[in-house]
Amino acid sequence: EGDQCYYANEDALSPLWKGSRFPLNECISGWVMQQRERAVIYDIYKDDRIPHDAYRPTFVKSLVILPVNQKEPRAAIGVYWARHYSPSDEELNLLQSLADAAAIAMENVDLLTGLEDRVALRTQQLQAANQELEAFSYSVSHDLRAPLRAIDGFTRMLLEDHREELSQEGQNTCQVVIDNSRRMGQLIDDLLTFSRLSRQEIRRESIDMNKMVYTVYHEVTDEERRKRIDFVVEPLCRVQGDGSMIRQVWANLLSNAVKFTATRERARIRISSFREGSMCTYCVDDNGVGFNMKYADKVFAVFQRLHSARDFEGTGVGMAMVQRIINKHGGSVRAEGEVDKGARFFFSLPITPSHDDLSQ
Repeated sequence: EGDQCYYANEDALSPLWKGSRFPLNECISGWVMQQRERAVIYDIYKDDRIPHDAYRPTFVKSLVILPVNQKEPRAAIGVYWARHYSPSDEELNLLQSLADAAAIAMENVDLLTGLEDRVALRTQQLQAANQELEAFSYSVSHDLRAPLRAIDGFTRMLLEDHREELSQEGQNTCQVVIDNSRRMGQLIDDLLTFSRLSRQEIRRESIDMNKMVYTVYHEVTDEERRKRIDFVVEPLCRVQGDGSMIRQVWANLLSNAVKFTATRERARIRISSFREGSMCTYCVDDNGVGFNMKYADKVFAVFQRLHSARDFEGTGVGMAMVQRIINKHGGSVRAEGEVDKGARFFFSLPITPSHDDLSQ
């Protein structure tokens, strides 16, 4: 400790110096650590490195002390004898092994302490980053919405109050502004939801997927649309997951399936699942417009759209949201498709342990 040698522990015939501190240059342990070499002393009273007065009240007559980590000693380990004794090579090797083991243990403590410090620092940095992100989200949510509302509101007023004075082209232009304001508002909502997903904690619960799928399907469709859709849901396995997040996954996937089958005279959407080890994989299969597998890697990327916004509405965030939620649950997502022949979206989640599984 600093310029002192601290006797941390001992197992001796009678008490020696446990808990005591001595200047490094006034004790043999300090000499060993400073010189980076071991001391093998047959008679302590014939060695000038020993503070004889400190040893006279003790039983010690011979000793061996080795540095712990010879290159950069921070400690020493030794053996004392109550008689004059010359240790064998085997005993010295054994003591060296103990010193090496102690050095490794101290290094591990340093690594663990350093790791804990880095984790604490990283946690502080993440907290600061999250606070900045929250502030940015607040700014986006409020500062951007205000001018957006103004644009939408004044354009509607212009269209309503001066419709007769505007040409058809002028009216169409106003409607384009209104539509794009609405799309921009939806994009802001989606981006905020997407950014919050990384910070949102998962609250796992057992989810009845069949019930959730039917509920979400009726939320994203109306009665008129349901008349032209053959919606089939096979028995789905239960899983562990965050109910609100998984509900968002189904909302995005089912909305897409409904949207991209809108051009079909008779739409078909089929929901199924199959078990793979400890995971359950779900599939949303439709007969919609599909997509070219050449661009499959773009399906789950933010702002990447495989279809024109003029043909199909959307912000390009929904599927990225699906991937982030599933990855956060420890699962995976993938997509398959063929142009004009439909698409299949797969995602996997941990299966809820059954009663039999728990009993095993």
